[in-house]
Amino acid sequence: MKIGVPKEIKNHEYRVGLTPESAREFIARGHSVLVETQAGAGIGASDEDYVAIGAEIAPTAEDVFANSTMIIKVKEPLADERKRLTPDHILYTYLHLAPDPEQTKDLIASGATCIAYETVTDRHGGLPLLKPMSQVAGRLAIQCGASALEKNEGGRGVLLGGVPGVHPGNVLVIGGGVVGFNAAQMAVGMHADVTILDRNTDVLDRLDAHFEGRAKTIYSTKATLEQALSEADLVVGAVLVPGAAAPKLVTREMLSLMKPGAVMVDVAIDQGGCFETSHATTHDNPTYIVDDIVHYCVANMPGAVARTSTYALNNATLIHALRIADKGWKAALQADPHLADGLNVWNGKITCAPVAESLGMQSQSVPLADALT
Repeated sequence: MKIGVPKEIKNHEYRVGLTPESAREFIARGHSVLVETQAGAGIGASDEDYVAIGAEIAPTAEDVFANSTMIIKVKEPLADERKRLTPDHILYTYLHLAPDPEQTKDLIASGATCIAYETVTDRHGGLPLLKPMSQVAGRLAIQCGASALEKNEGGRGVLLGGVPGVHPGNVLVIGGGVVGFNAAQMAVGMHADVTILDRNTDVLDRLDAHFEGRAKTIYSTKATLEQALSEADLVVGAVLVPGAAAPKLVTREMLSLMKPGAVMVDVAIDQGGCFETSHATTHDNPTYIVDDIVHYCVANMPGAVARTSTYALNNATLIHALRIADKGWKAALQADPHLADGLNVWNGKITCAPVAESLGMQSQSVPLADALT
């Protein structure tokens, strides 16, 4: 199969779909790899590094799309990229379609087969291709939130870890999944006062056992959320509904409960955000203020640590990509129902029910079995 790796063009996105080491795996199996020039520059991988393992370098993204069967990316294709997709393409990348009707319409119109990292599952019900970026984003949420709390950035002027004789910062993590766990780990490590809210008692039990009293675990209700918001210096929104739009757990009205200069980091922004006042920002201009509350809502947070993120992502995505290349997408998905869960768009139709429901396009969704026959 001909594998194409275009350079990412989203604002300040430095990751790349395949590292040279990953590209080498395809070539060793008899596939060809075409990489857009400078696609790996953001992770310190030169064109020469790709050529050394047998890949070819293309001068433009147009050449990559025109001469490849499977397009491997990191972020969702932007409008210019979507125009280059055809029914002959397999697109393998993060899509996050639920809050993005324009992208969804363009992918439907393209006729391409679109497999989304974020809805591929595993036998435990987890999201293994989302997990590494959730780990990165959870840890970055504390790092970026701590910076945004500085007075010169518009925050309250609070040091999360405090100093002897002064209270540490109060961190609220909403959601105890992969993002929430990693955010809490970082916050605890900085000696902040950490509270985690979740509605799954098994999750709360597991977190309580792990942190051994270094973080408070509270069952989430409207009352406990409001109380925790009123005490927080930094709030991390870490709630995910696979494939669907994130629930709006913090309303604008609730901002009045918070301390002026408090910071909210919405890690769910790729799925529309879990704060009512959230809208996507970029690394160029990551924060904005609503009702005296600083909002950090960068939609590609892991892009800031591109090398770590790319290698972590490839560790998860490579095995499925190789199976698609070796067997063809239909045979690969038929052989692995968990990979099949990643199919979001096929033959001009939505195949992922949560995406269709979020967009009000149920009539356009088709059973996955239809796509695989």
